[in-house]
Amino acid sequence: MFGIIGIVVIFVMVFGGYLAAGGKLGIILSTLPYELAMIGGAALGAFFLGNDLSTVKHTAKDVGKVFKGTTWKPADYRDLLCLLFELIRIAKSNPVALEEHIEQPQTSAIFARYPKILKDHEAVDLICDTLRAASMNYDDPHQVEEVLDKRMETHMTHALHSSHALQSIADGLPALGIVAAVLGVIKTMGSLDQPPEILGHMIGGALVGTFLGVFMAYGLVGPFATRVKAVVEEDAHFYKLIREVLVANLHSHSAPICIEVGRQNTPHHVRPSFGDLEEALRGLKQEAA
Repeated sequence: MFGIIGIVVIFVMVFGGYLAAGGKLGIILSTLPYELAMIGGAALGAFFLGNDLSTVKHTAKDVGKVFKGTTWKPADYRDLLCLLFELIRIAKSNPVALEEHIEQPQTSAIFARYPKILKDHEAVDLICDTLRAASMNYDDPHQVEEVLDKRMETHMTHALHSSHALQSIADGLPALGIVAAVLGVIKTMGSLDQPPEILGHMIGGALVGTFLGVFMAYGLVGPFATRVKAVVEEDAHFYKLIREVLVANLHSHSAPICIEVGRQNTPHHVRPSFGDLEEALRGLKQEAA
Protein backbone atom coordinates (compact mmCIF):
# COMPACT_ATOMS: atom_id res chain seq x y z
CA MET A 1 0.00 0.00 0.00
CA PHE A 2 2.78 2.39 0.92
CA GLY A 3 4.52 1.62 -2.38
CA ILE A 4 1.39 2.57 -4.34
CA ILE A 5 1.22 5.85 -2.43
CA GLY A 6 4.85 6.55 -3.35
CA ILE A 7 4.18 5.95 -7.07
CA VAL A 8 1.13 8.21 -6.99
CA VAL A 9 3.12 10.99 -5.29
CA ILE A 10 5.89 10.71 -7.91
CA PHE A 11 3.50 11.05 -10.85
CA VAL A 12 1.41 13.79 -9.27
CA MET A 13 4.40 15.93 -8.31
CA VAL A 14 6.31 15.51 -11.58
CA PHE A 15 3.46 15.89 -14.05
CA GLY A 16 1.44 18.16 -11.77
CA GLY A 17 4.41 20.50 -11.48
CA TYR A 18 4.91 20.39 -15.25
CA LEU A 19 1.27 21.32 -15.88
CA ALA A 20 1.33 24.00 -13.19
CA ALA A 21 4.33 25.58 -14.91
CA GLY A 22 2.33 25.86 -18.13
CA GLY A 23 3.50 22.70 -19.84
CA LYS A 24 1.26 20.72 -22.17
CA LEU A 25 0.92 16.96 -22.06
CA GLY A 26 0.01 16.69 -25.72
CA ILE A 27 3.55 16.34 -27.06
CA ILE A 28 4.46 13.84 -24.30
CA LEU A 29 1.40 11.69 -24.84
CA SER A 30 1.79 11.68 -28.62
CA THR A 31 5.37 10.38 -28.49
CA LEU A 32 5.16 8.33 -25.30
CA PRO A 33 4.15 4.99 -26.90
CA TYR A 34 7.08 5.05 -29.33
CA GLU A 35 9.64 6.25 -26.80
CA LEU A 36 8.40 3.75 -24.24
CA ALA A 37 8.62 0.94 -26.78
CA MET A 38 12.23 1.85 -27.63
CA ILE A 39 13.46 2.49 -24.09
CA GLY A 40 11.39 -0.10 -22.26
CA GLY A 41 11.91 -2.71 -24.95
CA ALA A 42 15.67 -2.16 -25.01
CA ALA A 43 15.84 -2.30 -21.19
CA LEU A 44 13.82 -5.53 -21.15
CA GLY A 45 16.00 -7.05 -23.86
CA ALA A 46 19.16 -6.08 -21.99
CA PHE A 47 17.68 -7.60 -18.83
CA PHE A 48 17.05 -10.90 -20.62
CA LEU A 49 20.52 -10.77 -22.16
CA GLY A 50 22.30 -10.20 -18.86
CA ASN A 51 20.43 -12.73 -16.72
CA ASP A 52 19.39 -16.36 -16.82
CA LEU A 53 15.81 -17.61 -16.67
CA SER A 54 15.86 -18.27 -12.92
CA THR A 55 16.97 -14.70 -12.19
CA VAL A 56 14.28 -13.33 -14.51
CA LYS A 57 11.60 -15.33 -12.67
CA HIS A 58 13.08 -14.42 -9.29
CA THR A 59 13.05 -10.71 -10.16
CA ALA A 60 9.48 -10.80 -11.47
CA LYS A 61 8.39 -12.44 -8.22
CA ASP A 62 10.36 -10.07 -6.00
CA VAL A 63 8.85 -6.95 -7.59
CA GLY A 64 5.74 -7.80 -5.59
CA LYS A 65 7.73 -7.19 -2.39
CA VAL A 66 7.66 -3.47 -3.19
CA PHE A 67 3.95 -3.52 -2.43
CA LYS A 68 3.61 -6.50 -0.07
CA GLY A 69 6.53 -5.65 2.19
CA THR A 70 8.32 -8.18 4.37
CA THR A 71 7.35 -11.83 4.45
CA TRP A 72 7.84 -12.30 8.18
CA LYS A 73 5.67 -10.39 10.63
CA PRO A 74 6.05 -10.06 14.43
CA ALA A 75 3.72 -13.04 15.01
CA ASP A 76 5.94 -15.18 12.78
CA TYR A 77 8.99 -14.44 14.96
CA ARG A 78 7.02 -15.54 18.02
CA ASP A 79 5.93 -18.72 16.22
CA LEU A 80 9.52 -19.42 15.18
CA LEU A 81 10.72 -19.15 18.78
CA CYS A 82 7.94 -21.50 19.87
CA LEU A 83 8.87 -24.01 17.15
CA LEU A 84 12.54 -23.92 18.11
CA PHE A 85 11.66 -24.30 21.78
CA GLU A 86 9.70 -27.48 21.10
CA LEU A 87 12.43 -28.96 18.95
CA ILE A 88 15.25 -28.12 21.37
CA ARG A 89 13.28 -29.45 24.31
CA ILE A 90 12.79 -32.78 22.52
CA ALA A 91 16.44 -32.85 21.45
CA LYS A 92 17.56 -32.55 25.08
CA SER A 93 15.03 -34.96 26.60
CA ASN A 94 14.74 -37.60 23.87
CA PRO A 95 17.16 -37.22 20.93
CA VAL A 96 15.77 -40.31 19.20
CA ALA A 97 12.28 -38.80 19.10
CA LEU A 98 13.68 -35.72 17.38
CA GLU A 99 14.68 -37.69 14.29
CA GLU A 100 11.15 -38.06 12.95
CA HIS A 101 10.68 -34.30 13.05
CA ILE A 102 13.94 -33.26 11.41
CA GLU A 103 14.10 -36.08 8.86
CA GLN A 104 10.52 -35.61 7.62
CA PRO A 105 9.37 -32.14 8.66
CA GLN A 106 6.48 -32.20 6.19
CA THR A 107 4.83 -34.93 8.26
CA SER A 108 5.94 -33.61 11.65
CA ALA A 109 3.17 -32.70 14.08
CA ILE A 110 5.35 -29.94 15.51
CA PHE A 111 6.10 -28.27 12.17
CA ALA A 112 2.45 -28.66 11.19
CA ARG A 113 1.48 -26.16 13.91
CA TYR A 114 3.37 -23.48 11.99
CA PRO A 115 2.29 -23.81 8.34
CA LYS A 116 3.79 -20.52 7.19
CA ILE A 117 7.23 -21.52 8.43
CA LEU A 118 6.81 -25.02 7.02
CA LYS A 119 6.26 -23.56 3.54
CA ASP A 120 9.64 -21.83 3.65
CA HIS A 121 12.12 -24.47 2.55
CA GLU A 122 15.17 -22.41 3.51
CA ALA A 123 13.99 -21.95 7.10
CA VAL A 124 12.99 -25.61 7.49
CA ASP A 125 16.23 -26.90 5.97
CA LEU A 126 18.28 -24.55 8.12
CA ILE A 127 16.58 -25.79 11.28
CA CYS A 128 16.69 -29.47 10.40
CA ASP A 129 20.25 -29.52 9.07
CA THR A 130 21.60 -27.69 12.12
CA LEU A 131 19.78 -29.92 14.61
CA ARG A 132 21.00 -32.94 12.68
CA ALA A 133 24.56 -31.63 12.91
CA ALA A 134 24.10 -31.07 16.64
CA SER A 135 23.00 -34.70 17.06
CA MET A 136 26.30 -35.82 15.49
CA ASN A 137 28.15 -34.67 18.62
CA TYR A 138 30.36 -32.03 17.08
CA ASP A 139 33.34 -31.44 19.36
CA ASP A 140 33.56 -27.81 18.33
CA PRO A 141 30.23 -25.90 18.03
CA HIS A 142 32.12 -23.14 16.25
CA GLN A 143 32.45 -25.45 13.24
CA VAL A 144 28.68 -25.59 12.87
CA GLU A 145 28.46 -21.86 13.51
CA GLU A 146 30.92 -21.21 10.68
CA VAL A 147 28.92 -23.42 8.33
CA LEU A 148 25.76 -21.54 9.26
CA ASP A 149 27.40 -18.19 8.55
CA LYS A 150 28.56 -19.30 5.11
CA ARG A 151 25.19 -20.82 4.31
CA MET A 152 23.33 -17.65 5.27
CA GLU A 153 25.79 -15.54 3.29
CA THR A 154 25.13 -17.69 0.22
CA HIS A 155 21.37 -17.43 0.74
CA MET A 156 21.58 -13.65 1.08
CA THR A 157 23.66 -13.34 -2.08
CA HIS A 158 21.07 -15.33 -4.01
CA ALA A 159 18.16 -13.40 -2.49
CA LEU A 160 19.72 -10.08 -3.55
CA HIS A 161 20.06 -11.11 -7.23
CA SER A 162 16.75 -9.50 -8.13
CA SER A 163 17.69 -6.22 -6.45
CA HIS A 164 21.00 -6.13 -8.33
CA ALA A 165 19.23 -6.95 -11.61
CA LEU A 166 16.74 -4.11 -11.11
CA GLN A 167 19.53 -1.72 -10.20
CA SER A 168 21.38 -2.66 -13.38
CA ILE A 169 18.28 -1.78 -15.39
CA ALA A 170 17.98 1.54 -13.55
CA ASP A 171 21.63 2.33 -14.28
CA GLY A 172 21.12 1.70 -17.99
CA LEU A 173 17.81 3.51 -18.51
CA PRO A 174 19.23 7.08 -18.75
CA ALA A 175 21.63 5.94 -21.48
CA LEU A 176 18.81 4.18 -23.32
CA GLY A 177 16.81 7.40 -23.03
CA ILE A 178 19.67 9.23 -24.74
CA VAL A 179 19.65 6.59 -27.50
CA ALA A 180 15.96 7.24 -28.09
CA ALA A 181 16.57 10.99 -28.03
CA VAL A 182 19.40 10.70 -30.59
CA LEU A 183 17.13 8.72 -32.88
CA GLY A 184 14.56 11.49 -32.51
CA VAL A 185 17.18 14.08 -33.45
CA ILE A 186 18.18 12.02 -36.50
CA LYS A 187 14.55 11.93 -37.52
CA THR A 188 14.31 15.69 -37.03
CA MET A 189 17.45 16.34 -39.08
CA GLY A 190 15.82 14.55 -41.97
CA SER A 191 12.90 16.95 -41.86
CA LEU A 192 14.64 20.32 -41.85
CA ASP A 193 12.46 21.46 -44.73
CA GLN A 194 9.43 21.47 -42.44
CA PRO A 195 8.09 24.65 -40.79
CA PRO A 196 9.32 25.65 -37.29
CA GLU A 197 6.11 24.45 -35.61
CA ILE A 198 6.62 20.91 -36.87
CA LEU A 199 10.34 20.94 -36.13
CA GLY A 200 9.67 22.17 -32.60
CA HIS A 201 7.21 19.33 -32.06
CA MET A 202 9.73 16.79 -33.36
CA ILE A 203 12.56 18.13 -31.17
CA GLY A 204 10.25 18.10 -28.16
CA GLY A 205 9.34 14.50 -28.96
CA ALA A 206 13.03 13.58 -29.10
CA LEU A 207 13.63 15.12 -25.69
CA VAL A 208 10.82 13.00 -24.27
CA GLY A 209 13.17 10.04 -24.68
CA THR A 210 15.78 11.60 -22.40
CA PHE A 211 13.09 12.55 -19.90
CA LEU A 212 11.53 9.09 -19.92
CA GLY A 213 14.85 7.29 -19.42
CA VAL A 214 15.84 9.45 -16.46
CA PHE A 215 12.34 9.42 -14.98
CA MET A 216 12.02 5.64 -15.14
CA ALA A 217 15.53 5.14 -13.73
CA TYR A 218 15.37 7.43 -10.72
CA GLY A 219 11.63 7.65 -10.19
CA LEU A 220 10.59 4.01 -10.56
CA VAL A 221 13.11 1.22 -11.24
CA GLY A 222 15.84 2.53 -8.92
CA PRO A 223 13.48 2.89 -5.93
CA PHE A 224 12.05 -0.57 -6.75
CA ALA A 225 15.56 -2.04 -6.50
CA THR A 226 16.20 -0.23 -3.22
CA ARG A 227 12.92 -1.41 -1.72
CA VAL A 228 13.45 -5.03 -2.76
CA LYS A 229 16.91 -4.95 -1.15
CA ALA A 230 15.49 -3.48 2.05
CA VAL A 231 12.78 -6.16 2.25
CA VAL A 232 15.27 -8.97 1.63
CA GLU A 233 17.60 -7.65 4.31
CA GLU A 234 14.69 -7.29 6.73
CA ASP A 235 13.53 -10.86 6.11
CA ALA A 236 17.10 -12.06 6.68
CA HIS A 237 16.61 -11.36 10.41
CA PHE A 238 14.26 -14.35 10.49
CA TYR A 239 17.05 -16.70 9.47
CA LYS A 240 19.53 -14.96 11.75
CA LEU A 241 17.16 -15.71 14.63
CA ILE A 242 17.31 -19.41 13.77
CA ARG A 243 21.09 -19.17 13.80
CA GLU A 244 21.23 -17.44 17.20
CA VAL A 245 18.94 -19.95 18.90
CA LEU A 246 20.54 -23.06 17.44
CA VAL A 247 24.08 -21.82 18.10
CA ALA A 248 23.09 -21.24 21.72
CA ASN A 249 21.79 -24.81 21.77
CA LEU A 250 25.13 -26.06 20.42
CA HIS A 251 26.78 -24.46 23.46
CA SER A 252 24.57 -26.66 25.69
CA HIS A 253 22.37 -23.90 27.10
CA SER A 254 18.92 -24.84 28.35
CA ALA A 255 15.95 -24.47 26.01
CA PRO A 256 14.56 -21.34 27.77
CA ILE A 257 17.99 -19.68 27.65
CA CYS A 258 18.37 -20.48 23.94
CA ILE A 259 14.97 -18.94 23.21
CA GLU A 260 15.71 -15.84 25.26
CA VAL A 261 19.03 -15.38 23.43
CA GLY A 262 17.12 -15.47 20.16
CA ARG A 263 14.41 -13.12 21.40
CA GLN A 264 16.89 -10.51 22.55
CA ASN A 265 18.77 -10.67 19.25
CA THR A 266 15.58 -10.01 17.29
CA PRO A 267 15.07 -6.44 15.96
CA HIS A 268 12.89 -4.41 18.29
CA HIS A 269 10.05 -3.78 15.83
CA VAL A 270 9.42 -7.53 15.36
CA ARG A 271 10.61 -8.78 18.74
CA PRO A 272 7.89 -10.49 20.79
CA SER A 273 7.62 -9.19 24.32
CA PHE A 274 8.84 -11.39 27.14
CA GLY A 275 5.28 -11.72 28.47
CA ASP A 276 3.73 -12.69 25.13
CA LEU A 277 6.41 -15.26 24.43
CA GLU A 278 6.23 -16.68 27.93
CA GLU A 279 2.47 -17.08 27.59
CA ALA A 280 2.87 -18.86 24.24
CA LEU A 281 5.52 -21.18 25.67
CA ARG A 282 3.38 -21.87 28.71
CA GLY A 283 0.60 -23.02 26.40
CA LEU A 284 3.01 -25.40 24.66
CA LYS A 285 4.13 -26.86 27.99
CA GLN A 286 0.52 -27.43 29.02
CA GLU A 287 -0.22 -29.21 25.74
CA ALA A 288 2.84 -31.43 26.18
CA ALA A 289 1.75 -32.28 29.70
